[in-house]
Amino acid sequence: MPAQQKKLIFCTAGVLSLACALGTAAAIGTQLWVRGTILCTTGALLVNASGPELHKFIGEIQYGLFSGQRVRQCGLGGRPFQFSFFPDLLKIIPASIHVSVILFCTVLIVFALVGAGFFMFNAFGSPYETLHGPVGLYLWSFIACSCGCLIMILFSSEVKIHHLSEKIANFKEGTFTFKTHSEQFANSFWTILVCSLVHFLNALLIRFAGFEFPFSKSKDSGTITGAVDLMY
Repeated sequence: MPAQQKKLIFCTAGVLSLACALGTAAAIGTQLWVRGTILCTTGALLVNASGPELHKFIGEIQYGLFSGQRVRQCGLGGRPFQFSFFPDLLKIIPASIHVSVILFCTVLIVFALVGAGFFMFNAFGSPYETLHGPVGLYLWSFIACSCGCLIMILFSSEVKIHHLSEKIANFKEGTFTFKTHSEQFANSFWTILVCSLVHFLNALLIRFAGFEFPFSKSKDSGTITGAVDLMY
């Protein structure tokens, strides 16, 4: 492939990696990871609410990795409540999983920036054979993509398996009991998915630029060496 086309591919991959780093950094600070509605089951049972009356007992909830808000509906109008995970909710949430999600988000940002830098270096500089060359580009893209996948898996398990929304909804509630009525992942969560796909796409761009996978070259060279030894 001509050098100009390789430069264009590496520049594109570098810009995509930089965009992913910025997008992940922005996603961490938002409350748009989960959106849903919560039902005040205690209030609904007290008045035997059904049909249109049930909407008077359905509130809203949304949260991110650090904070969120909920609107409490128990038949007397909405009452908003702001909360933060640190330190308020540490006793009721799976703290180890939650902290791991934040750490992997940080690692994703770091390696996305590192990958962007090395892509640009390979586009405009003279790449080294080791970490600056194709091996390094595959490595940074693989680590960033893996971190994105781990973030989605861990956060999904925290929300779905550990019922994070219900734990938040029932935080400091002694009389009323709340149950998740509906729940869906919001924009920031899907941003992580897009970033993971982008890093996988970057690995394909490296291959499209004409670089073999790191283990392919060594395998072929070993075969050729063996054939030469047999000849002599």
